[in-house]
Amino acid sequence: MSTDLEHEIAFGIDIGGSGIKGAPVDLRTGEFTAERLRIPTPGVSTPAAVTAVVRELVDHFDLPAATPVGVAFPGPIHHGRIRFIANLDESWAGIDLDNLLSQELGRPIRSVNDADAAGFGEALYGAAAGAKGTILVTTLGTGIGSAIIVDGHLLPNTELGHIEIDGFDAESRAADSARTREDLSFPQWAERLQRYYEAVEMLFSPDLIVVGGGVSKHHEKFLPLLELSAPIVPAKLRNRAGIVGAAALAAGRDL
Repeated sequence: MSTDLEHEIAFGIDIGGSGIKGAPVDLRTGEFTAERLRIPTPGVSTPAAVTAVVRELVDHFDLPAATPVGVAFPGPIHHGRIRFIANLDESWAGIDLDNLLSQELGRPIRSVNDADAAGFGEALYGAAAGAKGTILVTTLGTGIGSAIIVDGHLLPNTELGHIEIDGFDAESRAADSARTREDLSFPQWAERLQRYYEAVEMLFSPDLIVVGGGVSKHHEKFLPLLELSAPIVPAKLRNRAGIVGAAALAAGRDL
């Protein structure tokens, strides 16, 4: 017999280039109901190898059959199908991820781009909870991930890290990896972030900008240096955002 609590739980999985993480999520609060499990991504990260790890994660938590499962994936996903891939084996390109995982796990799956999952998580439970209008969530890491939520609706696969600014792919100069690679001080990096965010702001006129990624824990060193029309704030969910957002999307949660 199912309980009311079971109907408030969904399972989120975040597939990354180095690790695959999963946890059950309380949809009322966005908190994990059990400790997150992380399994290293297989060295040869083919669909079969990664699917086996996903199965291991799901089996570990002994989920009820009705539990929604959401998967955050590091690439653009169009109607469940992977358009192209950068951080996993190239054989993922063209794969219908929803169908593959649903068949292998014997349960419905909702897959979503990892930046979109993180952005939705922040909009529902994190730094943008309760915000109205157009919300831009960015993750600064190896690249720049992006998510746009407009009046509660997610615009998928925006890939705003790849817009061209001053003749360069934006993330090649403004991602956190560029800061570490070029040994930039936070003020020097902030100059590049200023150019990036003012360009994106001009294009989308967001009402709120949320900045995530591991470097966001140092937000006081660079966010106050940015001069933008929209408020710009650090993310709150940090590395939980992808799991939480994927779980919420799989459960059909609205903002």
